[in-house]
Amino acid sequence: MHTKKLKIIPLGGLGEFGMNCLALRWEDDIIVIDAGLMFPESELLGVDIVVPDISYLVENKQHVRAIVLTHGHEDHIGGLPWILSELKVPVYATEFTLAYVEGKLEEHQLLDDTELIEITPKEKFTIGPFTIEPIRVTHSLVDCVALAIDTPAGVVIHTGDFKIDLSPLDETPFDLHTFAEYGKRGVLALLQDSTNVERSGYTPSERAVIPRLDEIFARTKRKLFFSCFSSSIYRIKIALDLARAHGRKVAVLGRSMMESTEIAQDLGYIDIPPGLVINPGQMRDYSPDQLMVLISGTQGEPMSALSRAAVNNHKHARIDAGDTVILSSRIIPGNEKNIFRVIDHLYRRDANVIADDGSSGLIHVSGHGSQEEMRLLINLVRPKFFVPVHGDYRYLRRHAQIAMETGAVEHAIVIEDGDVLELDKDNARKKEKVTAGRVLIDSGSTIDVVEDLVIRDRRILSEDGIVLAILAINQRTGKMAQAPEVVMRGFGGADITDQARETVLKTLDSLTSEETSDYGLVKEKVRVDLKRLIQKSTGRRPIIMPVILEI
Repeated sequence: MHTKKLKIIPLGGLGEFGMNCLALRWEDDIIVIDAGLMFPESELLGVDIVVPDISYLVENKQHVRAIVLTHGHEDHIGGLPWILSELKVPVYATEFTLAYVEGKLEEHQLLDDTELIEITPKEKFTIGPFTIEPIRVTHSLVDCVALAIDTPAGVVIHTGDFKIDLSPLDETPFDLHTFAEYGKRGVLALLQDSTNVERSGYTPSERAVIPRLDEIFARTKRKLFFSCFSSSIYRIKIALDLARAHGRKVAVLGRSMMESTEIAQDLGYIDIPPGLVINPGQMRDYSPDQLMVLISGTQGEPMSALSRAAVNNHKHARIDAGDTVILSSRIIPGNEKNIFRVIDHLYRRDANVIADDGSSGLIHVSGHGSQEEMRLLINLVRPKFFVPVHGDYRYLRRHAQIAMETGAVEHAIVIEDGDVLELDKDNARKKEKVTAGRVLIDSGSTIDVVEDLVIRDRRILSEDGIVLAILAINQRTGKMAQAPEVVMRGFGGADITDQARETVLKTLDSLTSEETSDYGLVKEKVRVDLKRLIQKSTGRRPIIMPVILEI
């Protein structure tokens, strides 16, 4: 039915952090902005990632023209393999973002079947009735853009993730001028990033961390371990520049850190002089005061390079007494327990840990704009309608309130995943809802779509069963009090019970005494090894629950 109205349909990211995905529809043409994922809560056993329910897009697949990406963070591109397995559409993104996308699609055998189209700030392109101009914005990642979308109903601007950094390290500042030009012409709707809406003032520039980090480099007498998000290209550049200035060789550890560094170097975002970066195996050839280790694992991921180094179980990274470990990142909510566990292990190694150094200087700054940057952009654009995006519901409500307080917005409208916002030149109103929700995916190819997590758990239990690995550990000595017990229920796996018990024993035997004291690490290693055995032997994917009993 032809409505002659523009429809804004969020499918993820409005009502939660992550999983950003939004559809824009005019008549029979749909474009999708971003295709993100989010990481599961701990109670989602066996689930590795969560992506948006794209039932609406699948039902209208003949109308979906393209996916346009604002930048390369996982909460904006991580769901691409899932969406592209359902929809064969071209993907538009900037050069750096496409480099991340290529690796992700290659991993899922989708690269050869997907058309990737590079876009450049200030160069317009057309998809159906939409004429889109990418606008340069600054963020914690490089090559990020907002999207100014000219539609038959008017101009819609989607900021993507942003902060207003006028002196970024790559010398490509936030393009305030183009936003102001659109504001003069008239903007129908502004969709703005709400992530930091609870922070007053301005977010500091990436350059703000340099003085404090320089001071830490200068005073560190032994090895220096530097950990940040692997996508924080600016922060990696700062660390490399400081290492060079202070006469340190750099070893890069962790797959994600190595990949990001290579991509950034290939595309010219990082200039690494010959001889600065060494092979990890060469670390033993240098004295501790000549080394910096750029290492992944800032969120305490159990199998990351930093987590393994913290328990002295990394082939190359040995953290000794007096070494300095810098965690130059924020704590993502939900990761506190893992991060503090790693920090505890670092302290056991008598390392000097610098994780939250705000009292004496910054070692981390956010990639998202604070309230004053939000107000500045709203006043430049002066949209008729304002729609907050990205974040929990309270963030969206607070953001709408701030927008109205500026006096530059006629109407602020809070919508959530599945809402359909219809706009024309004069009016905007919420109409019917479409199907929206979460799709739970494990690391294999199996995709579980659920409305209720209890139903999902019951279905998995009925089809694939459950495996309990019961480990009795002596509370005083930390050693196994008796042989582990493996209980299998719900699938024909009784014939591999002995093999499973042997696998658990081998896993436990391979752990150091320090690793054994970390019950979270023990459980994860036992779960991974059992999962591998059971999948290989039976093809089943049961729920695997290691249980530790302290005796």
